[in-house]
Amino acid sequence: MSDTQNSNQQLLEEEALLDHGDHERYSHYVKKNKIVESAVMGNKVVALCGKVWVPSRDPQKFPVCPTCKGIYEGFIPEPDSPKETK
Repeated sequence: MSDTQNSNQQLLEEEALLDHGDHERYSHYVKKNKIVESAVMGNKVVALCGKVWVPSRDPQKFPVCPTCKGIYEGFIPEPDSPKETK
């Protein structure tokens, strides 16, 4: 199996282990200009995985969302609709 296939398999396995609410346990990838806008205006942001929220925690304290990482690295296609969270 190639490195790309191994990476894809690992991401899929990590995604399969997610429970409802697990998205709160990860740091997510968001466009940089949207992070600044959210910090100044308090607007919601949309992560690559589709999660929608207003950032309020230090992302360095959490592991990276495996779905965002896969999308960023080109392994997983972007979702069509955002996942709204409260």
